Amino acid sequence: MATLSIPSPLKTCTGKSLLTLTDFAPDEITSLLSLAHELKKLQKNEIAYKPLTGKTLAMIFDKPSTRTRVSFEVGMVQLGGHVMNLNRQDIQLGRGETVEDTAKVLSRYIDGILIRTYDHETVDILAKTSTVPVINGLTDYYHPCQALADLLTLQEEKGYLTGLKVAYVGDGNNVLHSLMHGAAATGVHLSISTPAGYEPNLAVWKETEILAAETGASITFYTDPLLAVQEADAVYTDVWASMGQEEEKEKRLKDFAEYQVNQAMMDQAKEDAIFLHCLPAYRELEVTAEVLDGPQSVVFNQAENRLHAQKALLVALLGEF
Repeated sequence: MATLSIPSPLKTCTGKSLLTLTDFAPDEITSLLSLAHELKKLQKNEIAYKPLTGKTLAMIFDKPSTRTRVSFEVGMVQLGGHVMNLNRQDIQLGRGETVEDTAKVLSRYIDGILIRTYDHETVDILAKTSTVPVINGLTDYYHPCQALADLLTLQEEKGYLTGLKVAYVGDGNNVLHSLMHGAAATGVHLSISTPAGYEPNLAVWKETEILAAETGASITFYTDPLLAVQEADAVYTDVWASMGQEEEKEKRLKDFAEYQVNQAMMDQAKEDAIFLHCLPAYRELEVTAEVLDGPQSVVFNQAENRLHAQKALLVALLGEF
């Protein structure tokens, strides 16, 4: 069975929670990515690495999930651990037990909690009350695990992060918020274009500016998406209506009509630009099939990297060094 040398910055992360990427210092994030690369090599070479043998992760899902559920469960098993899949119909949290009481009880049984829910405050309360690490698997405001996979993919495809230009076109949502934090922490120049009224959260923008000033990253907003993607190394989009916003779908179709990522838009980026999407994607809405299924698309590599990035996170938070 393989052993790995854990990057020094991660050796103090045991027991920490990940609610947003601002919970980790820039060197911890880059160390997580380095560990993810090593774990991916081991997995591809079918070399077992099981540092979490005997550990159990409880996963609470208030929202449907494909990538988060499967990647965390497979990742935990590959690392030697176990998973308990929970939802509000399975536990007393769905029948009136407080988040605080649920956290205190689960902490007596398991070694970590993953939660995918709506209100970010729920995750905050869970983490403040729990005595084991809590991982944000997605809230309405943040999706930090996705951002780790995004950074891993960019690093793999381009060979580096610091100095890259990534253009995000579309909705100023949870995926963008975490991408902003991740880009700023790793020196990536991020250009953003959203329709009026769909801009990213101002508090997240201010956090990103402060972090970017420390790392040499930059963050720029454009009303014109074609300007945002000019000379970009990567173009990123997401669905126009996220879970819980279905009633806004018709209005959003009109508001986002000029923000579709098509080949004409990709042609404004660098010739070797890649296309990113966190999935699920709706062909001919936020992105054309020509782009999503085309040679510049790395979306399925990106989806796979959820597994490797999250394995690194699990090792850092639940491991013993």
